[in-house]
Amino acid sequence: MNSALCYRQFGIPEDVLKLELSNKDLLKEDCIRVQMLYAPINASDLIPITGAYQHRIILPQIAGYEGVGEVIEAPLTYRHLIGKRVLPLRGEGTWQHFVDSPAKYAIQVPDSIDDTIAARAYINPVAAWLMLKLYSPQGKHILVTAGGADCAKLLCKWAVNLQALFVTVICRSDNHVQFYNKYGVKNINQNDTEALKYFAAHADIVFDAVGGELAETILNHMSDSSEFVSYGLLSGTFFQPKKRLPKVHWFHIRQYINNMDQIEWFNMFNEIWTKLNQIDLNEPYLFKFNDWLSAIKAYHQVSMNGKPLLVMAE
Repeated sequence: MNSALCYRQFGIPEDVLKLELSNKDLLKEDCIRVQMLYAPINASDLIPITGAYQHRIILPQIAGYEGVGEVIEAPLTYRHLIGKRVLPLRGEGTWQHFVDSPAKYAIQVPDSIDDTIAARAYINPVAAWLMLKLYSPQGKHILVTAGGADCAKLLCKWAVNLQALFVTVICRSDNHVQFYNKYGVKNINQNDTEALKYFAAHADIVFDAVGGELAETILNHMSDSSEFVSYGLLSGTFFQPKKRLPKVHWFHIRQYINNMDQIEWFNMFNEIWTKLNQIDLNEPYLFKFNDWLSAIKAYHQVSMNGKPLLVMAE
């Protein structure tokens, strides 16, 4: 018997998500079955439930895009994965006890990686890795928004390692000052309008996950030769630049991974595993799967300096 968090209509996640019990179908020939251990709660998990991307989502759906689990069933070619920890990606939603996913895309987790880190090794690390490949920070002034998020932390640290000239991050609170000071990243408050304007004017590349008024303020003070990369709308509000330049790029992971072959897919994770460090991600806060409602509420708390993870194993 499988337990899964499903939504059959779009709306506020806390209202439309329902815990449903059902028997899993027979495993398809090209898939593995994974017993989930942990699954995080990200903006990218919650926003689709609201209907923001309903033009490409067919209901009903199981929520969740990433997590880590143990392979319990596999076709003959992939029998070596049974008993191994993997990221079951690009298949079913991960907010359920048992996930069936394409065997060829399963990412085996190195023994050195903790479960709570492995569970978060897809959405944010892959986004940061791809964006820095596409928009090189070397020798440039970099400005990053949503400084309390894992993706922003990775963007800043990795940009420093890639020889960015200067990295500035925008935060809503001072909770993350110690982290950014460690890597020589300038931290400014989101409500400091004058600082926002100054650093926007000096930025070569902006990585923004907020949108809304913050994005408009930054865009309206950037130079014409700079670039603005939008990869999220945490504010829930779209933005409208008042001028044609700087150039705005819209980044979506799916646009890039859909064009990757299997070798590129595995090579990307091989590189990411070497970069991930537990101290560079927010502290995990664990919630039992049945307590998913509390986990989502915790995600929305500005004061919570951590990442809610659903504990899937009973």
